[in-house]
Amino acid sequence: MHLRKKLGCLHAHHSNIEYIEQAFQNNEKVELVHFVDPGLIQQVSKGTGGLVFKVKEQLEWMESCNMDAVLITCTNYIALLEEEQLELSIPIIKIDESFFETVCEEKQPQTILFTNPETVEGTMNRLQQYALLHEKSINAEVKVIDNTFELIIQGKKDAYNNAIIQTFHDVAREQQHISVAQLSMVEAAQQFEKESALTVIHPLKSLVKFVMRVIE
Repeated sequence: MHLRKKLGCLHAHHSNIEYIEQAFQNNEKVELVHFVDPGLIQQVSKGTGGLVFKVKEQLEWMESCNMDAVLITCTNYIALLEEEQLELSIPIIKIDESFFETVCEEKQPQTILFTNPETVEGTMNRLQQYALLHEKSINAEVKVIDNTFELIIQGKKDAYNNAIIQTFHDVAREQQHISVAQLSMVEAAQQFEKESALTVIHPLKSLVKFVMRVIE
C-alpha cells in the first residue's frame, strides 16, 4: 500500500474547499489538508505591505505540518508571491498554472471572465509571463462581470451562479470560447456546460493531472 501524499491547500475563502474536494474525490493517492485565511483578502484592498511576509509565514507553517506539496487556490495570494523567493523544500503548486496551460492551447478567440476585479491584473500578468516563457500566443479578451463577486462573499451562491451563467450565454452568442479564471466560478461553468453542451475552460479542468505530475 502506497502512502498517500499530503497536499496542503491554502484558500482565502472556505467556499473553495468543496471545489478542490470535488476535483480529487476519485483520487486515492492524495490526502487533502485545508488551510483557510480569509483575513488576507480583507488586507489586500488596503495595499500589500507586510502581506507577502504573512503568506510566506503561512506556507512555512504548512511545510512544518509535513505536507508533501502545497496548492495555492487564491489568485491574490499567488500574485503576492510573485516578487518573493521562497525557500521551501516542498513544491508550491499555483492553481492558475494548469489553467494557463489549457488557455494557451486554445487557438480560437476566447473571453476570459472574472467576477473579482481585484484579481484581473495579477492573473493576466501571470498569464502573459506564462505564454512568453512557453512561447505560446494568446488570443483573449478580458471581461469582468460587474457587481457579482459580493454575492458569493455574502453567501448568495445561486444568485452568483445565475449572474455568471447569464454572461456565458451572452459571450457564447458572440461565438467566443469561454474561460473562467476563478474557482468560485467553476460551479456555474459546470452547470452551463451541462445545459448548453459548450465547453468552458476553468481551473479544475486539468488540475488533478497537473498536481500528480508535480508530486509524483
